[in-house]
Amino acid sequence: MKLSRSTSKKTSVLQAKVFLKYVVLIGIAYSSGFAALAYGQQTSQKTSFADNQKPNIVIILADDQGWGDLSMNGNKNIRTPNIDGLAKQGAQFSRFYAAPLCAPTRAGLLTGRYHYKAGVYGVSQNQEFMNLDESTLADLFKAAGYRTGIFGKWHNGSQYPFHPNGRGFDEFFGFSSGHYANYFNTTLDYNGNEVKSKGYIVDDLTNKAIKFIEKNKQSPFLCYLPYSSPHSPFQVPDVFYDRVRSRGISMFTRDSTLEEKDKTISALAMCENIDWNVGKVLKKLEDLKLSDNTIVIYMSDNGPNTWRWNGDMKGRKGGVDEGGVRVPFIIRWPKHIAKGLIVKEMAAYIDILPTLADIANVSTAACKPLDGLSLKPLLMGQNPKWPDRFLFSAINKKRSVRQGSYLAMEGELYNLKTDPGQRYNIAKSDPINYKSLNDTLQRWYADVIKNIDSIRWHPVGYVEFPLTVLPSQDANLHKFGNSHLSYSAPAPNSSWITNWDNINSYVSWDVDIHTSGEYEVSMYYTASTKTVGSEFEITFGNNKLTGMIREAFDPPLDPNFDRVKRELESYEKQFKLLKIGIVKLEKGKGKLMLHPISMKGDRMMDVKSLRLKLIKSSEIDPHTKS
Repeated sequence: MKLSRSTSKKTSVLQAKVFLKYVVLIGIAYSSGFAALAYGQQTSQKTSFADNQKPNIVIILADDQGWGDLSMNGNKNIRTPNIDGLAKQGAQFSRFYAAPLCAPTRAGLLTGRYHYKAGVYGVSQNQEFMNLDESTLADLFKAAGYRTGIFGKWHNGSQYPFHPNGRGFDEFFGFSSGHYANYFNTTLDYNGNEVKSKGYIVDDLTNKAIKFIEKNKQSPFLCYLPYSSPHSPFQVPDVFYDRVRSRGISMFTRDSTLEEKDKTISALAMCENIDWNVGKVLKKLEDLKLSDNTIVIYMSDNGPNTWRWNGDMKGRKGGVDEGGVRVPFIIRWPKHIAKGLIVKEMAAYIDILPTLADIANVSTAACKPLDGLSLKPLLMGQNPKWPDRFLFSAINKKRSVRQGSYLAMEGELYNLKTDPGQRYNIAKSDPINYKSLNDTLQRWYADVIKNIDSIRWHPVGYVEFPLTVLPSQDANLHKFGNSHLSYSAPAPNSSWITNWDNINSYVSWDVDIHTSGEYEVSMYYTASTKTVGSEFEITFGNNKLTGMIREAFDPPLDPNFDRVKRELESYEKQFKLLKIGIVKLEKGKGKLMLHPISMKGDRMMDVKSLRLKLIKSSEIDPHTKS
């Protein structure tokens, strides 16, 4: 096995089995028609739906895949026949833009509005939560009679009703945070319950999506597949990694001194795995005779997460230059969208909701004013007139605006028609154009940022969704003195609270108790033998509950399949569930605090999450007769 860290014999056996499975399945897939499907040689078929019925929707979203991470865009380092074939069978946009980071793109895709307006201005510590008064793509299509499912990375809020099951999705299988610790045989969320995944995460997400499609083949469906790769950690089955590594890397980012070859190989191998899974989805649609009446979209959420070849574009994920936000976008709908169509007009992630609603004749009356435009005229119209629009990109202190061939940001102006690589700043030589665009950008930003809620209250206690998980990433850490209290990794997502070495330090969550009543409280923890006997207290207002660590549970980190040493994510380890007791909580907002009473040894327990389950409501049911 080609792993960057040593693993146990059991782990090696698992990888060997995974390798054999891929060798067999890839051979079967390509021999049975994947290759033909990839290059547009579809067999004739009859669809299950009449042309005048509602089209099915499949949206596949890659995580951190750059525009250059597809062989169709000229990258000789990678092979993506199924995605390339999808483009040949439909339309691709040459200038399509996402937001600079994961959660903002997802929010804009789902609402048709700039992510700031939807309340999303970051990727962790509650900045990724999408406002509850926004109507989502799933809300609209569910109301129109569609079955709705999401299989993958949500990243727009954890607790119900921020949870996907509260945002219009009938079925959810995946995870709600932005980073995940392990992509093999991990723990995921299925409609609010913890379940074990099987094998490699992207494969499992695809298999669950395929089952959803099979189950709903007789009714219109919206299937959203936001994959978790090639986002780090860089984990991928051997068959894909070995294939990319054996070919070697011959094309590099424009400053090759920035590129880390191991990361490039890993990311491209993850992209080839995505392509293989896209092929599985397309073949299932073909087998079920659903292809002709299914709109399939493929795109990425931002630019590449490492420095690698990206068509000479400047920048990468997290920035607002071309390389940070220009992404692939492909849409196929046989018999409606011409094969091989290249759309040169500028479009963006905020256009997806209005486009699909327009095509499917689904009302957007429930939405707030949309920022996006329907792309239907570009895809299906005759001589369409397209506005000379502004497109804005922003995250943190970085922001830019595009209009026509021009790109402007603070102190910079580029003509992308003559300078697609942004090598020549013309702000000083074209000051009138620069000032006009920059003024427009500053006015837009001031408008969208003004209503951002910096405190995000985590809802607790819905009768229809009684279990609320408060993960460590959503907690506020209150250090006292020289305390080392921290998350287990620089990026809070998928981490735990650790180094709790000061009895005066504490942790809190900003919560909004929706229902007064009795709650069963539990906690996922680890603790050494020295910590046994430590006591803690959970308080909310005047209500409190005490607990004690009575049993040591201090496992090592789980074996991992990393190809490259990770920089942001925590490694994964097992946690033990401690049932603490029952507490009465009153409806309202406030801080739920977890703080030590006594500390044995030199530190408190590590905490993965608190869990509150509503077991008895003290509120009067308005439907109950007196």
